Amino acid sequence: MELSEIRKRINELNDEMLDLFLERMQLSAEVAEYKKANGLPILDKTREREILARMAEKGGAENETYVYQFFNTLMNLSKARQSELISGPSKIAAIADQMREKEEAVFPKSGMIACQGTEGANSQEACDRMFPHGSLMYVDSFDAVFRAVDSGLCKFGVLPIENSSNGSVRAVYALLQKYHFYIVRSTRQWIHHTLLVKPGTKLSDIKTIFSHQQAIGQCSRYLEKLKGVEVVPYANTAMAAKKVSGSERNDCAAIASKGCAELYGLEVLDEQIQDSENNYTRFICITKNPMMYEGANHISLVISCANTPGSLYDMLSKPATLGINMIKLESCPIPGRNFEFVFFVELEASVKEPAVLPMLADLERSCPEVWFLGNYAEI
Repeated sequence: MELSEIRKRINELNDEMLDLFLERMQLSAEVAEYKKANGLPILDKTREREILARMAEKGGAENETYVYQFFNTLMNLSKARQSELISGPSKIAAIADQMREKEEAVFPKSGMIACQGTEGANSQEACDRMFPHGSLMYVDSFDAVFRAVDSGLCKFGVLPIENSSNGSVRAVYALLQKYHFYIVRSTRQWIHHTLLVKPGTKLSDIKTIFSHQQAIGQCSRYLEKLKGVEVVPYANTAMAAKKVSGSERNDCAAIASKGCAELYGLEVLDEQIQDSENNYTRFICITKNPMMYEGANHISLVISCANTPGSLYDMLSKPATLGINMIKLESCPIPGRNFEFVFFVELEASVKEPAVLPMLADLERSCPEVWFLGNYAEI
């Protein structure tokens, strides 16, 4: 056959397959109606397994893999449609409805913002970027940021959530779950670290270096070269610079931003000491109550996945089936449990899109725990 004839036949088959697909989706809708009326779950794993095995066998050895994938995708689409039609109780849907009712067009430029650290901290720069006219209240820990927002002293809090070189700040994820707070905005900031000392101090004089644990991790290669130097974790990079400045010692240093040198009367002994030039930290803005602003296109979740074969695939397939881009997936072991994990997930999506809420509700039903952290824009 000529190529034109082959393509003509493919087009004819596509039309026939579309008609069959639409008929099958209509039957899926009828199945959903029956399941809803009789209180049956969407997932019937035994039936799925039987259909996939039978179709793969009928496809023959040469096409077994392709047939399996074809029908697996088809059933995922069918389940997605059923989820859209079966609107059972969903905590996430209730939160999303609350957010949409209170949706505001413009993100505020001012307000009282809780910020961990002190003047010169990377968190302070992130605050200034998100809130150009904001008033900052400095606190000494991530937990204190949450407490300040929880008590009503501050409406917003700004915290680091992940670094391109050193991974997620898991303590912040844990606090989001503990306080049931929400993310309303995020921003990415290029981070460059410098070694700061009192004027006149040489590299050979240094016996102790202070900095935040994340900064220490981001400068690990540089620190490995310094023999006999104690590296001490500190609450914040700018607070570490302030400590060195106020210390009577002349044998200590801080890893902090270059701006801290001028702020605290220190000298830059070494610049760009981070492991990677592509060193970015992502900061989030948190609130006590669920809120959404115009342009929200990121959804953050923490998902506990059942420790059974195929459960992770089932979780991943739900957004993939709807063409929703998953831009973050990171596993974190659950303390005290053997080989059990939660997953930090981020999707490019909005709860205002028709199929997104049913998909989130389906995740909520099929996973042991799902924490919805918010729908927001990144600047």
